[in-house]
Amino acid sequence: MTTTTLNLNPIIQLSKEQFYTLCAINPDTKLELNANGELIVMSPTGGETSAWNAELIIDLGVWNRQTGLGKTFDSSGGFALPNGAQRSPDVAWIPLEKWNALTTEEKKGFLPLCPDFVMELLSPSDSWKPGTEKMEEYKENGCRLGWLIEPRNKRVAIYRAKQAVEILEAPKFLSGEDVLKGFHLNLAKIWR
Repeated sequence: MTTTTLNLNPIIQLSKEQFYTLCAINPDTKLELNANGELIVMSPTGGETSAWNAELIIDLGVWNRQTGLGKTFDSSGGFALPNGAQRSPDVAWIPLEKWNALTTEEKKGFLPLCPDFVMELLSPSDSWKPGTEKMEEYKENGCRLGWLIEPRNKRVAIYRAKQAVEILEAPKFLSGEDVLKGFHLNLAKIWR
């Protein structure tokens, strides 16, 4: 996925509402806003990455449906992070208590919180460094568990609250640990 970062700050600083409207009137364009107020435009992913993303969301969604512990979100779901960034992780999850604490209006827009769990899958054109920076941002904003998955080099970076990042080379499974209790992701379909 190719990204372009546009610095609009000399001209305009988008409010949360303006950014949400911009996304709504451009539904075929994936947009994010970083903490510096820069607009990030992302191209669609290729077929392989899209298929992998679908597998990841299905696996988490099935686990969540069986446990009923929270809400699962795909890459179209927007989150207004505490630092001001507006992000859309490939896969995200929040506990039911956080969902139920939101107002009806908050549920309709970008959720005003950081997910407890995020998963980002790097496409062949993505770079490791920007991916790690994005994951650090999630962690700094309250994410309790995050996985950065890079199929090309068969590696995963695991981000945990208040812990150093752990890098795994070609793991077969990932555990949801205490955040997604009982969830295990089989990575065999990604490492093919």
